Amino acid sequence: MWFGDRSKSELVRAEDAHPGREAYPFSIPDAHHVHGRSLTEPWPAGHEVVVFGMGCYWGAERIFWPLPGVHTTAVAYAGGFTPHPTYREVCTGRTGHAEVVVVVFDPAVIDLDGLLGPFWENHDPTQGMRQGNDVGTQYRSAIYTTSEEQAQVAEASRVRYQAKLAENGYGEITTEIAPLGTWFYAEPEHQQYLAKNPGGYCNHGFCQVGYTD
Repeated sequence: MWFGDRSKSELVRAEDAHPGREAYPFSIPDAHHVHGRSLTEPWPAGHEVVVFGMGCYWGAERIFWPLPGVHTTAVAYAGGFTPHPTYREVCTGRTGHAEVVVVVFDPAVIDLDGLLGPFWENHDPTQGMRQGNDVGTQYRSAIYTTSEEQAQVAEASRVRYQAKLAENGYGEITTEIAPLGTWFYAEPEHQQYLAKNPGGYCNHGFCQVGYTD
């Protein structure tokens, strides 16, 4: 059992995680609210999937959907234990999930490094289990990869960006880089939230250290 704020800063153990459920308690939208492409598989031939956690997923998703070569995006929950979690459950810290954006992209148009630049630059990856005033394990920085090649590119980018951060007085990167396991879509109201609610909450922006400069 969890008490106080422990769940805000420590990942839940699998045996203590919320039990979840066997199926989604909601319907996944058929189409992306901005460009109308499908939010679900099958993806076009030759496309890849990578998943980013960088704090609140509303703002994170908006960073990626306009990029050339990005086929579609969706907000989701990854890196945890609870099957088919709800947003309220994720917020308790008892599912182990991070809020993430799933990015489906065409590597012939934009490679993974082209996505990693916006990822690193638009949040502070040194904050551990938080992003700004958003505190909790669900807001941790993460890159979940779907191939060994992606993992190698992500690791190399972390080393390169760490050097740039250190030059500018920032601390150690806490970003989790791991293979993508089972992930789950977030509720329909969270998908493309800032396109539906242009004045909605967003704490993402340039963190003052360029990835390629």
